[in-house]
Amino acid sequence: MNIAKLRSKRVIVTTAAFAALAVGGGVWATAANADPDVSAGDRDRVGNAAVQAVGGGTVLDVEASDDQGEAYEVEVRKPDGSEVDVVLDKDLKVLTQQAETPDTAADPAVSETQRASAEKAALEAVAGGTVLDVEASDDQGVAYEVEVRAADNTEWDVQLDTAFKVLAKNADD
Repeated sequence: MNIAKLRSKRVIVTTAAFAALAVGGGVWATAANADPDVSAGDRDRVGNAAVQAVGGGTVLDVEASDDQGEAYEVEVRKPDGSEVDVVLDKDLKVLTQQAETPDTAADPAVSETQRASAEKAALEAVAGGTVLDVEASDDQGVAYEVEVRAADNTEWDVQLDTAFKVLAKNADD
């Protein structure tokens, strides 16, 4: 087996995959965020339509909708960190877009730098996972709470201190 040729193929395939994502206008957080009722091909089409509708971002979740007239519900994190819920019909026409607004009275704002550090620490704690949410904590001794979906679809709550050290990691029930 020619090792150099195999490595070259891996680089080409990886580069092509990233190029395809860039051209499609959206980036998937992970395939683990998959609703079993939505096929992989549909997830890509639906996710890309939602990302284009909100002007760019990362698809966090795609689900089949059980509401009449709706086909898909997509959660997108925009480049600024805000999140938008997009509802599409079967023809991928946008029916609604709803910005998720944090309850600023209950949840203090998390800066982009804090968010990035919290995401990094949580992903080290849950290898191969995808960060779903980062919030400032109101629990004593806990600075940040990070929700992570693991590759096996298990959701984890990771608690961090002000230095982004993991204090606790608990699987959601």
